[in-house]
Amino acid sequence: MAAIELPKEKYAGKVREITLGATKEQGGTRGKTVTIGGESALPFMHFEGVIPNKPALAIEVQDRKPSDWSPVLVDAWKDVVDSPAKWAQAAEALGVDLILLKLNATQADGSKNTAANAVKVVKEVLQAITLPLIVFGPGQAELDNEVLVAVAEATKGERLVLGICEDKNYRTIVAAAMANDHLVNSRTPMDVNLAKQLVILIHDMGLPLERIVMDPTTGALGYGIEYGYSVMERLRLAALQGDGMTQQPMLVTPGEEAWRVKESKVGTDVPAMWGDWAERAVHWETITASALVETGANVLVMRHPEAVKRVQKMLSELMSK
Repeated sequence: MAAIELPKEKYAGKVREITLGATKEQGGTRGKTVTIGGESALPFMHFEGVIPNKPALAIEVQDRKPSDWSPVLVDAWKDVVDSPAKWAQAAEALGVDLILLKLNATQADGSKNTAANAVKVVKEVLQAITLPLIVFGPGQAELDNEVLVAVAEATKGERLVLGICEDKNYRTIVAAAMANDHLVNSRTPMDVNLAKQLVILIHDMGLPLERIVMDPTTGALGYGIEYGYSVMERLRLAALQGDGMTQQPMLVTPGEEAWRVKESKVGTDVPAMWGDWAERAVHWETITASALVETGANVLVMRHPEAVKRVQKMLSELMSK
């Protein structure tokens, strides 16, 4: 019997490869760099193209104990949440690829965060770990500009990923990244054209495309993930079909999204059929992340250590040809 030949798609384009972090020889202090992107086929379709780099897992660490996290999540990190450096070390010990440090609008004592405090915390985290670092500001335009510019200048050459760059607030952050050899995270609402347009605007300022990570945003399982999934899928198809401004690797935050929904955050006054709170919450993050990696996410920013372990196992199996 003659062998059946499977039909294969061939694409003209590929996702751009981007390297995060810099070693001592490259002008930084990291023990390793992480390269994302480079694929010439849809996720894990190894028989149709090249998938050179495994999607990277990052763990979110905050500059102070989070006040709005689920008790289940805080308890998972209870021994280290009061120290960003120790928290980052514990995250690195799980075998992840990157650390994302989130700067809050206020310090632990309730006072406004400052550039000096942000620089201090970032330097402590960099000294505590060997992995490349992503740094996100509080999400307030004026304060983001203040703290991220200071961080960029204090860590020149480290090739941090600075964010969040949005349409209303990207120029100052991009300028700081350009001057200090960093990368940026380009975030837009769930829309193909908006994602592409912001990449164009950032690139028009002079930042090379090899230093822009695209963040199309997403929703959690049951809370908009279908729409986010379809937007990411369309962005990836456009990239593979040769659209140069959609060829950026994609970063998404399933940890943040999954842990803000009721099923993860609340354990009282819910139906008994929902089952064990902690297990349900970990499942919610795991499944959210699993779906997003199947539609082309190159960086998954996660929160719970058990969810990280489950997704690590899944990625190892998906990358084995």
